[in-house]
Amino acid sequence: MIVAYIDDHREEFGVEPICSVLTEHGTPIAPNTYRSYKRIPISAAELEEAYLVDAVITLWRKNNELYGIRKMWWAMRRAGYRVGRDQVGRLMRIAGVQGVRRGEHRTVTTTRTQTAPRHPDLLKRGWNTPTKPDTWWVADFTYVWTLTGFVYVSFVTDVYSRRILGWRVMGSKETALVASALSQALATRHRQDAQFTSTGLVHHSDAGSQ
Repeated sequence: MIVAYIDDHREEFGVEPICSVLTEHGTPIAPNTYRSYKRIPISAAELEEAYLVDAVITLWRKNNELYGIRKMWWAMRRAGYRVGRDQVGRLMRIAGVQGVRRGEHRTVTTTRTQTAPRHPDLLKRGWNTPTKPDTWWVADFTYVWTLTGFVYVSFVTDVYSRRILGWRVMGSKETALVASALSQALATRHRQDAQFTSTGLVHHSDAGSQ
């Protein structure tokens, strides 16, 4: 998943900066390690396993991230995949997902608190409203599973261009996680356009209490 993450963002940020940020926040990977991995030919068995892992993640999310091995095995069979129960367990371990047990804690990135101060929703889901960049920016964060556990990734996206202007990876949900992503987004626009100003720009995030 680390390699896939670098693949998704290398054109915009470059391999070295991404590896540096990931290493800084507890997910060590060197640029040469990434490039060496990309040069290794993928076997048919590895490719098939990658497709199955992707199917497991899709079904796990579709079922509210609740399914354990047994229910996931049934779901895979219903979806037409000829897999064994032990194989499903191994695929789930590779994907870094597991079912929820009674009394077990689940990782949640967004928690609404009704008593917390909340700014009005200025967007009202009108995603097609902007007619130019830098009208609306939306911010969110999620978590990404890695070989050393999971890390939180925050990002700021321009609604009109769909471009990620700023992002940040950290091992915990702190103010700096989202604040630094916004700072990077502002720096990105200033670097591209010295006349850029945030006047009139709407920055939107969800109603989480983080």
